[in-house]
Amino acid sequence: MAKNPKPPGVAIWVLVTLLWGTVFYWTSIFMLQLSSVRLGEGTFHPSDKEMWSVYGIQVVVLILFAFVAMAVRGALDPGNRKQIQRWQNISEGKGEKIFISFAGSLATSFFFTALTALTFLGSSNFLGLAVTFTLPVILLAALFNVAAGIAASLIVGFIFLIAKVGRKRA
Repeated sequence: MAKNPKPPGVAIWVLVTLLWGTVFYWTSIFMLQLSSVRLGEGTFHPSDKEMWSVYGIQVVVLILFAFVAMAVRGALDPGNRKQIQRWQNISEGKGEKIFISFAGSLATSFFFTALTALTFLGSSNFLGLAVTFTLPVILLAALFNVAAGIAASLIVGFIFLIAKVGRKRA
């Protein structure tokens, strides 16, 4: 790692937010469908066209979210020292071994379920969709989506193991 590592730039923030936002958008749709059926509170089965239309709006929301998150992170941790320290710890073998950013994956999967539901609700009038969710449906879907967060954390952990990221160097 460089002697004076730099904090992640705008491109990294946007790309990572788009990556995880996209993964959790699709898992959230599945979980919202499952939850609405399980709770017997209507059905949520948007067509492929509707899902892609809302996804286009979701991309804009995700980009805006990336900028806000970057600004908040910069205000809370000027210079991103904590994040840089975490990267250094991982590169030195001091980070997580299997579950990479476990707590972050859980929170992200929960948050993105709510964001997906809000994007569907917010764009329903604009796109002419008939979408309604109750709070219990959104919360159950978010809870179900935590499984996707755990899976994402495991997948990244296995990739790190295979790529030998975070192994102590002799």
